Amino acid sequence: MDPIAGGEPLRVLLVDDQKLMLEAMRVFIDNVEDFTVVGEAADGVVAVQQARALRPDIVLMDLQMPRMDGVEATRAILEENPDLLVVAVTTFHSQEYVIPALKAGASGYLLKDSTPADIVAGVRAVVAGEFVISSQVTDVLVRSVREDQSPAPAQRSTPEELGLSDREMEVIELLCQGSSNREIAQQMHLAEPTVKSHIGRIMQKLDVRDRVQIVITAYRSGLAQL
Repeated sequence: MDPIAGGEPLRVLLVDDQKLMLEAMRVFIDNVEDFTVVGEAADGVVAVQQARALRPDIVLMDLQMPRMDGVEATRAILEENPDLLVVAVTTFHSQEYVIPALKAGASGYLLKDSTPADIVAGVRAVVAGEFVISSQVTDVLVRSVREDQSPAPAQRSTPEELGLSDREMEVIELLCQGSSNREIAQQMHLAEPTVKSHIGRIMQKLDVRDRVQIVITAYRSGLAQL
């Protein structure tokens, strides 16, 4: 259940080995009316312990930390509590960080050079059920798909074969550019709930479970160009 929709403040656990970053994030998160910071951790081991003890709604997770990195901490936390949300917030956007974090179960991947407003918006989107990634991370996913291509010719599909409308193809194109639901709504002059409906239908037609898989499938099937 969305705690914000239920009138409860969103309980946030901050994880970062840089003290100044922790302090900065605490300040701007605590200044958001319906958010509250319930704990902090400076490494993955403490993060797992804090997640177990404090039962936050969402964890903002750095990736490169001592003792246990953010990927392992994400995996451990979600094994204990699959309903908890984890968003990676890091300076790194290379494949060696992005892909393992997403495979570990992170619901989003944001960069530390994002504005506080963008991070808060990303957290809200994840809580609302979206999968949020910075635009630079989309580029990493594209490169990963390209390198993962087998020597055999890929199975290519047309929008008509998949039952995709022109509007749904436009949504796919914007997703491949890393656009959020709000950005898609603005560019297509649609309401955000309408965009969510389009994305839901696209996931059904492509038989995928999230936005990242839409992007990967679009490139692998030839719906989008590398």
